[in-house]
Amino acid sequence: MATVYYTASSIDGYIVDSDDSLDWLITRDIDQGGPFGYDDFITTIGALVMGSATYEWIVRNQPGDWMYEQPSWVITHRSHIIESGHPVETFAGDVTDLHPKLVDAAAGKDVWVVGGGDVAAQFVAAGLIDEMIVSYAPCTLGGGSPVLPVRSEWVRAESAVNGEFVCARWRKLNPSPETRSGE
Repeated sequence: MATVYYTASSIDGYIVDSDDSLDWLITRDIDQGGPFGYDDFITTIGALVMGSATYEWIVRNQPGDWMYEQPSWVITHRSHIIESGHPVETFAGDVTDLHPKLVDAAAGKDVWVVGGGDVAAQFVAAGLIDEMIVSYAPCTLGGGSPVLPVRSEWVRAESAVNGEFVCARWRKLNPSPETRSGE
C-alpha cells in the first residue's frame, strides 16, 4: 500500500494554466493502457482525495454520475459544493487526520492524491506521499497552478515515454518501511 500523487504537468511544472484550463493536456496523445497509463493505475487505487478546485473542474467538465468507484474525499470547508448523488465525503482539517481514513477505506490498495498541487503539498509536507507519478507534456504554460508548491526531495524509480509524454515515477528519498518496494 502506498499513497501516490498521480498527475500530469507541463514541462515548466504547472498542472493547470492561468485560466484554470486543462486544454493543453486533454488534446495530447497518450495511450491510457501504455507505460504509466491511467488504465493500469486506477486498478491499484482503493481510495482517493482531491481539493475543491479539482472537484469543481470534474463537475464542470465531466457532468453526471461520479466517475470513480473508489471512496472519495474532497478537502474543503464548503461541503455544499458536492453534487447531489455523488458519493463523496468532504474533509476540513489537517491531512494527517484524514490519511488514516483514506488508508482504511483503500482496504490494502493504494491511496491516490488526485491534486491539485496545494493538496499534494499538504500530504508531502506531512511525509505522507510515498510516490509521485508525473506525465510531462511537451509544452510550457508560463504560469498557473504548480505541480508541487513545496520543497521536497525525490528519487527517480523509473521512467518511460507514452505518446507525447515523458512519464516518471518518483519515490520519496527515505521511504517508510510500509512503502511498497520494487513494483
